[in-house]
Amino acid sequence: MAERKVAKVIHGTETRDGAGVRLRRIFANRDTALLDPFLLFDVFGSENVADYIAGFPMHPHRGMETVTFMLEGTVRHKDSLGNSGVIGAGDLQWMSAGSGIIHEEMPQKSPKGVRGFQMWVNLPKAEKMREPAYRDAPKSAIPSVAVPGGEVRPIAGSFNGVSGPLTGIARDPAYFDVRLEDGAMVSLPTPETQTAFVYVYEGNLGVGEDPKAYRTGSCLIFSPGSSVQLRSGSATCRFVFARAEPLREPVAWGGPIVMNTQAELETAFRELDEGTFIKKRT
Repeated sequence: MAERKVAKVIHGTETRDGAGVRLRRIFANRDTALLDPFLLFDVFGSENVADYIAGFPMHPHRGMETVTFMLEGTVRHKDSLGNSGVIGAGDLQWMSAGSGIIHEEMPQKSPKGVRGFQMWVNLPKAEKMREPAYRDAPKSAIPSVAVPGGEVRPIAGSFNGVSGPLTGIARDPAYFDVRLEDGAMVSLPTPETQTAFVYVYEGNLGVGEDPKAYRTGSCLIFSPGSSVQLRSGSATCRFVFARAEPLREPVAWGGPIVMNTQAELETAFRELDEGTFIKKRT
Protein backbone atom coordinates (compact mmCIF):
# COMPACT_ATOMS: atom_id res chain seq x y z
CA MET A 1 0.00 0.00 0.00
CA ALA A 2 1.64 3.24 -1.18
CA GLU A 3 1.42 6.03 1.38
CA ARG A 4 0.73 9.51 0.11
CA LYS A 5 3.19 12.28 0.93
CA VAL A 6 2.82 16.05 0.94
CA ALA A 7 3.39 17.31 -2.61
CA LYS A 8 2.64 20.98 -1.93
CA VAL A 9 1.60 23.24 0.95
CA ILE A 10 -0.62 26.28 0.32
CA HIS A 11 -1.63 28.96 2.82
CA GLY A 12 -3.63 31.23 0.51
CA THR A 13 -4.09 34.98 0.53
CA GLU A 14 -6.36 37.44 2.32
CA THR A 15 -9.03 38.98 0.12
CA ARG A 16 -12.61 40.25 0.08
CA ASP A 17 -15.43 38.83 -2.01
CA GLY A 18 -19.15 39.23 -2.46
CA ALA A 19 -20.19 42.63 -1.12
CA GLY A 20 -17.06 42.85 1.01
CA VAL A 21 -16.78 39.65 3.04
CA ARG A 22 -13.30 39.24 4.45
CA LEU A 23 -11.88 35.77 3.78
CA ARG A 24 -8.74 33.77 3.01
CA ARG A 25 -8.66 32.21 -0.45
CA ILE A 26 -6.62 29.05 -0.02
CA PHE A 27 -6.60 28.02 -3.68
CA ALA A 28 -8.26 29.08 -6.92
CA ASN A 29 -7.49 29.49 -10.65
CA ARG A 30 -3.73 29.03 -10.70
CA ASP A 31 -3.96 25.70 -8.85
CA THR A 32 -6.65 24.15 -11.08
CA ALA A 33 -4.42 21.58 -12.79
CA LEU A 34 -2.94 20.39 -9.49
CA LEU A 35 -6.27 20.07 -7.67
CA ASP A 36 -8.65 18.87 -10.44
CA PRO A 37 -11.66 18.62 -9.94
CA PHE A 38 -11.46 21.03 -6.97
CA LEU A 39 -11.55 24.65 -8.13
CA LEU A 40 -11.55 26.88 -5.07
CA PHE A 41 -11.38 26.74 -1.28
CA ASP A 42 -12.27 29.79 0.82
CA VAL A 43 -12.02 30.13 4.59
CA PHE A 44 -14.16 32.80 6.22
CA GLY A 45 -14.40 33.61 9.89
CA SER A 46 -14.59 36.64 12.13
CA GLU A 47 -16.25 37.89 15.30
CA ASN A 48 -16.30 41.38 13.77
CA VAL A 49 -19.71 41.79 12.15
CA ALA A 50 -18.29 44.27 9.62
CA ASP A 51 -16.13 41.49 8.16
CA TYR A 52 -19.07 39.34 7.06
CA ILE A 53 -22.49 41.00 7.32
CA ALA A 54 -22.49 42.39 3.74
CA GLY A 55 -22.59 38.80 2.53
CA PHE A 56 -22.84 37.50 -1.01
CA PRO A 57 -25.87 39.13 -2.69
CA MET A 58 -27.50 37.58 -5.75
CA HIS A 59 -24.88 36.20 -8.16
CA PRO A 60 -24.89 33.53 -10.89
CA HIS A 61 -23.27 30.10 -11.12
CA ARG A 62 -23.12 27.58 -13.94
CA GLY A 63 -21.11 24.43 -14.64
CA MET A 64 -19.82 23.81 -11.11
CA GLU A 65 -20.80 23.01 -7.53
CA THR A 66 -20.49 25.01 -4.31
CA VAL A 67 -19.95 23.22 -0.99
CA THR A 68 -20.59 25.31 2.13
CA PHE A 69 -19.63 23.93 5.56
CA MET A 70 -20.36 26.02 8.65
CA LEU A 71 -18.41 25.72 11.89
CA GLU A 72 -19.96 28.69 13.69
CA GLY A 73 -22.88 31.03 13.04
CA THR A 74 -25.51 30.84 10.32
CA VAL A 75 -25.93 31.74 6.66
CA ARG A 76 -29.31 32.39 5.05
CA HIS A 77 -29.63 31.53 1.38
CA LYS A 78 -32.21 31.90 -1.38
CA ASP A 79 -32.18 31.57 -5.15
CA SER A 80 -33.88 32.28 -8.46
CA LEU A 81 -35.70 28.92 -8.36
CA GLY A 82 -37.53 29.74 -5.14
CA ASN A 83 -35.35 27.74 -2.76
CA SER A 84 -34.42 29.23 0.60
CA GLY A 85 -33.11 28.11 3.97
CA VAL A 86 -30.48 28.41 6.66
CA ILE A 87 -27.11 26.68 6.98
CA GLY A 88 -26.23 26.55 10.67
CA ALA A 89 -23.20 25.55 12.73
CA GLY A 90 -22.14 22.03 11.82
CA ASP A 91 -24.34 21.93 8.70
CA LEU A 92 -23.21 21.46 5.11
CA GLN A 93 -24.83 22.24 1.77
CA TRP A 94 -23.65 20.81 -1.57
CA MET A 95 -25.22 22.81 -4.39
CA SER A 96 -24.90 21.76 -8.02
CA ALA A 97 -25.38 24.88 -10.14
CA GLY A 98 -25.68 22.83 -13.33
CA SER A 99 -27.22 24.81 -16.18
CA GLY A 100 -27.51 27.94 -14.10
CA ILE A 101 -28.73 29.40 -10.86
CA ILE A 102 -28.71 32.87 -9.31
CA HIS A 103 -28.49 32.82 -5.54
CA GLU A 104 -27.38 34.71 -2.48
CA GLU A 105 -25.70 33.67 0.75
CA MET A 106 -26.02 36.11 3.64
CA PRO A 107 -24.21 35.48 6.96
CA GLN A 108 -26.32 36.45 9.96
CA LYS A 109 -25.14 38.54 12.89
CA SER A 110 -24.00 36.33 15.77
CA PRO A 111 -22.37 37.00 19.17
CA LYS A 112 -19.62 34.52 18.20
CA GLY A 113 -19.46 35.67 14.58
CA VAL A 114 -19.34 33.24 11.67
CA ARG A 115 -16.79 30.65 10.65
CA GLY A 116 -16.77 28.18 7.81
CA PHE A 117 -15.51 27.05 4.43
CA GLN A 118 -16.71 27.18 0.87
CA MET A 119 -15.29 24.80 -1.72
CA TRP A 120 -16.02 24.80 -5.45
CA VAL A 121 -15.96 21.53 -7.38
CA ASN A 122 -15.98 21.32 -11.15
CA LEU A 123 -18.70 19.43 -13.01
CA PRO A 124 -17.84 17.13 -15.92
CA LYS A 125 -18.79 18.35 -19.39
CA ALA A 126 -21.67 15.86 -19.55
CA GLU A 127 -23.25 17.36 -16.41
CA LYS A 128 -22.55 21.06 -16.77
CA MET A 129 -26.03 21.77 -18.18
CA ARG A 130 -27.93 19.43 -15.85
CA GLU A 131 -30.80 20.70 -13.74
CA PRO A 132 -29.60 22.55 -10.61
CA ALA A 133 -29.86 20.61 -7.35
CA TYR A 134 -29.24 20.96 -3.62
CA ARG A 135 -28.03 18.33 -1.17
CA ASP A 136 -28.21 19.35 2.48
CA ALA A 137 -26.48 17.65 5.39
CA PRO A 138 -27.57 19.02 8.79
CA LYS A 139 -25.20 18.40 11.66
CA SER A 140 -27.56 15.80 13.11
CA ALA A 141 -27.35 13.70 9.92
CA ILE A 142 -23.54 13.49 9.82
CA PRO A 143 -22.32 10.29 11.53
CA SER A 144 -19.31 10.12 13.83
CA VAL A 145 -16.89 7.21 13.51
CA ALA A 146 -14.65 6.74 16.53
CA VAL A 147 -10.93 6.18 15.96
CA PRO A 148 -8.27 5.85 18.70
CA GLY A 149 -7.94 9.35 20.11
CA GLY A 150 -10.46 11.04 17.84
CA GLU A 151 -13.31 10.84 15.36
CA VAL A 152 -13.96 10.96 11.62
CA ARG A 153 -17.25 12.49 10.45
CA PRO A 154 -17.94 11.46 6.84
CA ILE A 155 -20.13 14.02 5.06
CA ALA A 156 -19.73 12.55 1.58
CA GLY A 157 -18.13 9.18 0.89
CA SER A 158 -17.58 6.51 3.54
CA PHE A 159 -15.10 5.65 6.27
CA ASN A 160 -14.78 2.22 7.91
CA GLY A 161 -18.04 1.16 6.29
CA VAL A 162 -20.01 4.20 7.51
CA SER A 163 -21.38 6.44 4.75
CA GLY A 164 -22.02 10.14 4.94
CA PRO A 165 -25.47 11.59 4.17
CA LEU A 166 -24.51 13.00 0.76
CA THR A 167 -24.65 10.40 -2.00
CA GLY A 168 -24.98 10.25 -5.78
CA ILE A 169 -22.46 13.01 -6.47
CA ALA A 170 -20.37 12.97 -9.66
CA ARG A 171 -16.71 11.87 -9.31
CA ASP A 172 -17.36 9.79 -6.16
CA PRO A 173 -16.00 12.45 -3.77
CA ALA A 174 -15.26 12.09 -0.08
CA TYR A 175 -15.45 15.00 2.36
CA PHE A 176 -14.59 14.29 6.01
CA ASP A 177 -14.40 16.44 9.13
CA VAL A 178 -11.74 14.95 11.43
CA ARG A 179 -10.70 15.52 15.05
CA LEU A 180 -7.57 13.99 16.59
CA GLU A 181 -6.23 14.40 20.12
CA ASP A 182 -2.53 14.76 20.92
CA GLY A 183 -0.50 11.98 19.27
CA ALA A 184 -3.54 10.24 17.72
CA MET A 185 -3.24 8.93 14.18
CA VAL A 186 -5.69 7.94 11.47
CA SER A 187 -5.24 6.27 8.09
CA LEU A 188 -7.59 7.48 5.36
CA PRO A 189 -7.96 5.29 2.24
CA THR A 190 -7.48 7.21 -1.00
CA PRO A 191 -8.03 5.55 -4.39
CA GLU A 192 -4.84 5.87 -6.43
CA THR A 193 -6.48 7.87 -9.21
CA GLN A 194 -8.09 10.51 -6.99
CA THR A 195 -6.92 13.99 -6.06
CA ALA A 196 -6.69 14.47 -2.28
CA PHE A 197 -6.04 17.39 0.07
CA VAL A 198 -6.40 18.42 3.72
CA TYR A 199 -7.09 21.82 5.25
CA VAL A 200 -5.98 22.19 8.88
CA TYR A 201 -8.32 24.51 10.79
CA GLU A 202 -7.21 23.87 14.36
CA GLY A 203 -3.90 22.75 15.85
CA ASN A 204 -0.98 21.09 14.05
CA LEU A 205 -1.02 18.07 11.75
CA GLY A 206 1.69 15.57 10.86
CA VAL A 207 1.80 13.27 7.83
CA GLY A 208 3.22 9.75 7.90
CA GLU A 209 6.68 9.39 9.46
CA ASP A 210 7.72 12.94 8.55
CA PRO A 211 8.45 14.72 11.88
CA LYS A 212 7.26 18.04 10.50
CA ALA A 213 3.96 19.43 11.82
CA TYR A 214 1.80 21.65 9.62
CA ARG A 215 0.15 24.55 11.42
CA THR A 216 -3.40 25.85 11.41
CA GLY A 217 -4.24 27.39 8.03
CA SER A 218 -2.17 24.91 6.00
CA CYS A 219 -3.63 23.19 2.95
CA LEU A 220 -1.74 19.99 2.16
CA ILE A 221 -1.97 18.59 -1.35
CA PHE A 222 -0.93 14.95 -1.53
CA SER A 223 1.10 12.92 -4.00
CA PRO A 224 -0.50 9.76 -5.50
CA GLY A 225 -1.04 6.78 -3.21
CA SER A 226 -3.66 4.44 -1.81
CA SER A 227 -3.81 5.90 1.71
CA VAL A 228 -2.61 8.81 3.80
CA GLN A 229 -1.46 8.61 7.44
CA LEU A 230 -2.35 11.69 9.48
CA ARG A 231 -1.51 12.42 13.11
CA SER A 232 -2.13 15.20 15.59
CA GLY A 233 0.85 17.32 16.54
CA SER A 234 -0.99 19.32 19.20
CA ALA A 235 -3.47 18.87 22.05
CA THR A 236 -6.29 18.87 19.51
CA CYS A 237 -6.07 18.91 15.74
CA ARG A 238 -9.07 19.41 13.46
CA PHE A 239 -9.09 19.32 9.68
CA VAL A 240 -11.24 18.66 6.65
CA PHE A 241 -10.16 16.03 4.13
CA ALA A 242 -11.40 15.92 0.53
CA ARG A 243 -10.77 13.58 -2.36
CA ALA A 244 -12.37 13.08 -5.78
CA GLU A 245 -11.73 11.70 -9.24
CA PRO A 246 -10.10 14.31 -11.54
CA LEU A 247 -11.94 15.27 -14.74
CA ARG A 248 -8.94 15.96 -16.97
CA GLU A 249 -11.08 18.27 -19.12
CA PRO A 250 -10.39 21.80 -20.39
CA VAL A 251 -11.36 24.55 -17.93
CA ALA A 252 -12.74 27.92 -19.06
CA TRP A 253 -13.28 29.98 -15.91
CA GLY A 254 -15.10 33.28 -15.77
CA GLY A 255 -15.72 34.33 -12.17
CA PRO A 256 -18.66 32.24 -10.83
CA ILE A 257 -19.11 30.34 -14.11
CA VAL A 258 -16.90 27.40 -15.10
CA MET A 259 -17.27 25.82 -18.53
CA ASN A 260 -15.02 23.91 -20.95
CA THR A 261 -14.57 26.53 -23.69
CA GLN A 262 -14.41 30.29 -24.06
CA ALA A 263 -17.40 30.12 -26.41
CA GLU A 264 -19.47 28.46 -23.68
CA LEU A 265 -18.46 31.20 -21.23
CA GLU A 266 -19.47 33.88 -23.71
CA THR A 267 -22.83 32.18 -24.19
CA ALA A 268 -23.42 32.09 -20.45
CA PHE A 269 -22.68 35.79 -19.96
CA ARG A 270 -24.73 36.73 -23.01
CA GLU A 271 -27.67 34.79 -21.57
CA LEU A 272 -27.23 36.65 -18.28
CA ASP A 273 -27.53 39.93 -20.17
CA GLU A 274 -30.53 38.69 -22.18
CA GLY A 275 -32.38 37.22 -19.21
CA THR A 276 -32.27 33.64 -20.53
CA PHE A 277 -29.62 32.28 -18.14
CA ILE A 278 -32.07 30.31 -15.97
CA LYS A 279 -33.41 27.30 -17.88
CA LYS A 280 -36.93 25.94 -17.54
CA ARG A 281 -37.08 22.98 -15.20
CA THR A 282 -38.32 19.67 -16.59
